[in-house]
Formats: sequence, C-alpha cells, structure tokens
Amino acid sequence: MEIVVASSVGVLTAGGVYLILRLRAFPVILGIAMLSYAVNVFLFSTGGLAVDAAPILGDHGEGGPYTDPLPQALVLTAIVISFGMTAVLVMIALGAYLDVGDDHINMGAALPEGETDGPEGRNSHSPNPLEDDAPVRFNP
Repeated sequence: MEIVVASSVGVLTAGGVYLILRLRAFPVILGIAMLSYAVNVFLFSTGGLAVDAAPILGDHGEGGPYTDPLPQALVLTAIVISFGMTAVLVMIALGAYLDVGDDHINMGAALPEGETDGPEGRNSHSPNPLEDDAPVRFNP
C-alpha cells in the first residue's frame, strides 16, 4: 500500500512540474493543480495508512489501530484552498486570453523567429474606448 501511495505522489509531482514548465497558461494551471493533489496525498499519508480504522481512540486510549485525524483535517482544508486558488487562476488566465487573444506566457523572453505574441503582433491589445481623445465625464 505504501509503494502505491509513494509512487502516486511521485507521478503527480513529476507531471505537475512538467506542466508548470510549459509556455501556455492552461497547462500551468493544471500543473499547479496536480502539485496540490500530490501534496494532499502526501499529507493524507502522514496520518498512517491503516485500512478500516477509525480516526479516534477507544475508551481510555485502548483499541486497535487508528488513524491520526489531524492530517485528514489538513487535507480537507487544503482541498478547499486549492479549489479556490485554481478558480482564481482560471479567471486570471481567461481574462489574459480575452485581452490578448493568446494564452502564451512569454515572461519577457523573446519569441522564436516568425512567432507573434497575439493576433496583431507583439504587445497587441484589444481596442480600449478610453484611449481616444474624448474627455471622460463622471456623473456624481
């Protein structure tokens, strides 16, 4: 049982790191999600891998094997936090995609020869109605 959990943590970590190193926004988000899953499985395994054991002790601390409830509570909290973080990252990536028209992450690096950074070329943005010379009026 331990070898299955350890190898699943390793596979999730390797896949997550591979996806984080991609140059597109969506694979990066999937890589972060896979890394958070790997951390959740690791935290869950720190409580002990007892099968069919209750996360509580019997009367006066007696009884058979038990599972530590603290890692289970930490994993539940980590699941909620990672879901919220993933939702925020998806919204940021979607906003960037709708603004530029491409999900390429350049991070200041030069693009390969012949490749552009959006539909109209490097640093292209969608037209902004506030960039014209007309004055902007605010009604109080």
